[in-house]
Amino acid sequence: MCGIIGYVGNREAVPILMDGLKRLEYRGYDSAGVGVICEGRLDVRRSVGKIAALERVLSREPLRGRLGVAHTRWATHGRPSDANAHPHRDCSKSLAVVHNGIIENCASLRKSLEADGHQFESQTDTEVIAHLIERYAGEGLEAATRRAAATLRGAFALGIIGEHAPGTLVGVRNGGAPLVVAVGGDGLFLASDIAAVLKYTRDVFVLDDGEMAVLSEAGARIVTLEGRSVHKPMTTIPWSAAAAEKDGYPHFMLKEIHEQPRTIEATIRSLRDPDGGLGLDCTDLEKIDRIALVACGTSWHAALVGKYMVETLCRIPVEVDIASEFRYREPVATGSTLTVAISQSGETADTLGALRHARGCGSKSVAICNVVGSSISREADGVIYTRVGPEISVASTKSFTGQLVALYLFAVHLGRTKGALSADQASALLGEVMEIPHLAKAVLGRGGRVVELAPALTPYPSFLYLGRGVTYPVALEGALKLKELAYTHAEGYPAGEMKHGPIALVDPKLPVVVLAPRGRLYEKALGNIEEVKARNGLVVAVASDGDDQIATRADHVLYVPRTTELLTPILCAIPLQLLAYHIAVLRECDVDQPRNLAKSVTVE
Repeated sequence: MCGIIGYVGNREAVPILMDGLKRLEYRGYDSAGVGVICEGRLDVRRSVGKIAALERVLSREPLRGRLGVAHTRWATHGRPSDANAHPHRDCSKSLAVVHNGIIENCASLRKSLEADGHQFESQTDTEVIAHLIERYAGEGLEAATRRAAATLRGAFALGIIGEHAPGTLVGVRNGGAPLVVAVGGDGLFLASDIAAVLKYTRDVFVLDDGEMAVLSEAGARIVTLEGRSVHKPMTTIPWSAAAAEKDGYPHFMLKEIHEQPRTIEATIRSLRDPDGGLGLDCTDLEKIDRIALVACGTSWHAALVGKYMVETLCRIPVEVDIASEFRYREPVATGSTLTVAISQSGETADTLGALRHARGCGSKSVAICNVVGSSISREADGVIYTRVGPEISVASTKSFTGQLVALYLFAVHLGRTKGALSADQASALLGEVMEIPHLAKAVLGRGGRVVELAPALTPYPSFLYLGRGVTYPVALEGALKLKELAYTHAEGYPAGEMKHGPIALVDPKLPVVVLAPRGRLYEKALGNIEEVKARNGLVVAVASDGDDQIATRADHVLYVPRTTELLTPILCAIPLQLLAYHIAVLRECDVDQPRNLAKSVTVE
């Protein structure tokens, strides 16, 4: 949510800042702005709407300078408008602040500042920060920023420039909002997301909570908010800038769907021996008698599949929690509990909060995430990385299947450690997952069938998705994709609950997508299809290759190759991703940046 990019170096700042903003568009935003210092003078340009609108402003009123900050805003305090767009300035217009996060005590701070004579021009919580720094400006930019940060409550990442320190860019991280410092040949960068700087460098320092970066021509210094120097290891990001390009696809999402055979294979290859990077030894795992999976959104759906995998292969009880609920109840977590936090970005605020809560109760912890050096990966006792590369589209696709692979391999490793699986059984399970990249490629090769089907389904205003057992979470995920992309009401439901309410919705105007691959519950899925057809419902089935029986019952069938039950969700997810994508395209929706959504939800 929101995006920060800052630069100080020997090149013109604005082209670099604007390029960085474009690479942050996937995070979700409603306005954008840029501030630059040139010859000791601060100047700012802002615009509501897309970055293209800001570019038009800059074409009329250009900016020059080699030091600057830029921002894409996702509204929390105050509606989207030019006045509420970042950067925000103090009364003297000599200081500019960009901010990700939420300042929880902004109302009381604003009241105090107004009593001191400060005049506000926006409705945002961010402008409070600029006036606070102005209050202490006589102490210098670095000291004034520390004083201001000490009074703030909430999660925040800041980028700050000012006329009183015309060669300095200051960054602050506190409360979980991510921020990195990147070091390149042409200068130093400050960014809320690694994707913004990959074109220029892959070498970064990841700021921790309570740290401040001071960047200038003299180099980068990192200090605590109390002023103590911090020496941090540099992290080299394994992605290239080219990995974040469209490669000829019309949308990032379609590209990322088609990358799944490769990204699944990369994740399998890196995790064939999960304990190599897990961070927990066998002694730790042998003591585990209960697992808590915590996640949000699509990652929560992956966790629900993970419950089936772990309980089946390890015979250990598993609870799955939406992270925002877990952190605000009183969960039972002890030294024999393993909490697994799942997050694509590794920065999801609620998931990070749930992880911290569990660790505070004494629970061991493992992160499953995609971003090296992210907050969740650094705070967990162990980490399993999904090797899917940058995911630019807001709606997760390859991250979901990567998480499913990671959970499967984790379950195999844990089952072997706990003695629930023999060496031969584990070897057989690994052999089965090695076939999945090839089978996923086969599913994508049938994408033309989804293209043909999408126009017939596009006019419908509401959908019902049904699954049983391990495919129930896939039904939830399929419904979520349609909601996110096509702004269409869709509901995922366990098929066994049909007669307990949802069957009242069934009529000719409601397409019902039924996940019915061959398996233990296949006959029950057929029964659900019969129930829908008896009430003149329209059925779209996702079924296994060779299932001629289902073609006589469903109106439309999307076939996937056969695999084992626990791996079926990976293959079934792909046609549902494609279906949501093509319906959204036909509805002329913004596929990569759906309205109101953000890729990385770094606030509650």
